[in-house]
Amino acid sequence: MGCFATIIFTASSGIFFRWMERSPRPPWEGKKTGPSPVDRGKKGTKRSIVTEAGGLAIGVVPAGANRNDFKLARETLESIPIERPVPTPEKPQGMCMDKDYDKTEVRALLKEFGFTAHIRARGEEAQDLKKKAKAKARRWVVERKHSWMNQWRAVLTRWCKKADNYLGLLHLTLGVITWRKWAY
Repeated sequence: MGCFATIIFTASSGIFFRWMERSPRPPWEGKKTGPSPVDRGKKGTKRSIVTEAGGLAIGVVPAGANRNDFKLARETLESIPIERPVPTPEKPQGMCMDKDYDKTEVRALLKEFGFTAHIRARGEEAQDLKKKAKAKARRWVVERKHSWMNQWRAVLTRWCKKADNYLGLLHLTLGVITWRKWAY
């Protein structure tokens, strides 16, 4: 916790008083930050991204590093700004997720949104990758997007205090990455 000091001047007596108070939150922290469970409680931000099959990001949600991935699933799906076509039996819409999302809540959520769930069970992916030498998981498209976003210093180290400013920076970053990938 940080401290701040203020000096109060009273006009009648001309005396300065020094007053110290604990700040409820350090001035460099904003909303949607929290202690990371894997980095000894350091403050951090987590990004949850949904992409289409080719790697085009269609939704992003920032949150504190202390939030579980599966709890961000609803917010991430609701962050998709475009209207999706209605899934049909001939053209179903699949959603590939890693083993952190292997929960009944997430499966019910995907059913509610009309997605066909493709969620790997724990240990299943490692066995399949041993069988196929060059096979890559479909969710690596999202992992690649995170890697490209980490090349931006302001995204990797969050400097924005306000969550809305950070979200705007994420949108700008994803827009530039998409432009670079698809414009050439």
